Amino acid sequence: MQTENENHDSLNFNRAKILIVDDDPELRMALKLRLRANHYETVSAADGYSAIALAQKERPNLIILDLGLPAGNGFNVLKRLQESDSLSHIPVIVLTARDPQGNELRSLDSGATAFFQKPADNNELLQVIRASLQSASAWGTTLPS
Repeated sequence: MQTENENHDSLNFNRAKILIVDDDPELRMALKLRLRANHYETVSAADGYSAIALAQKERPNLIILDLGLPAGNGFNVLKRLQESDSLSHIPVIVLTARDPQGNELRSLDSGATAFFQKPADNNELLQVIRASLQSASAWGTTLPS
């Protein structure tokens, strides 16, 4: 049985803003629909340059990032996020079609909190999103109230 505080925390996590960064419009839309069905707010970008600009403007609570992007690949985006005092705290989940051999370790070493190869299991992805948001909250990242 959930206490009132646990229930309130759960609602806050579900109002978190997630930035989806992928050059595939169909995948962006599918993720957007799935996340919104789970009560997350979403914004999206189709390339690396837009991803950084939108992260600075929107201050998302979490980023889902593809590695194969025009205008700055996913590793460049990870690097820019880590170099920014205002963005380095944001958890990043890499979701990519690239082979995990080498890319998974490089992603995690570059600051990603998790790595998924497309197509990802939706339930597993949602679990990692929740866990990443909870972990970020424990480290002092604020979520919407």
